[in-house]
Amino acid sequence: MPGTDDAEGVQQTAIALIDAYVRKDSAAIERAAAEAADDVDGVTSELKVIASFLTRRVQETGVVWKPADSREAVARAVADLLPPEVEFAVVTAWEAHSVGEKETAERFTRGDPTVFMHMLAAFSSAIGQAVYKPAELISTLRIVMGQDD
Repeated sequence: MPGTDDAEGVQQTAIALIDAYVRKDSAAIERAAAEAADDVDGVTSELKVIASFLTRRVQETGVVWKPADSREAVARAVADLLPPEVEFAVVTAWEAHSVGEKETAERFTRGDPTVFMHMLAAFSSAIGQAVYKPAELISTLRIVMGQDD
């Protein structure tokens, strides 16, 4: 995987992190997170774009997706894949974030920017699978982000 020193590398890292969550592969999550460490803000920014795209895609298909659904899905997505303290921070920050309590969500991150990164990757993997099969989701994200498939 290329470094995150360019836009394409940042996009690839964001997609790799989502893919690792889709596959429930803790080693791949760890590798992608380590790769993202060079530019956590950039990867998080790409994940925001992806999460927005997938949210719109779910709305277009008519799949019902409520805040409670996303909270449960994110909790399932990170379960046993992250160190317990990071898993707890991701789940509690997402619970606050999903109901619009941004300041509370920020407190739960304890200043760790990787919590938002994991939160968005887990959400993207969960909501993406509401409308796509796993391989189709990753392929679609690569196409949408202008990456070669």
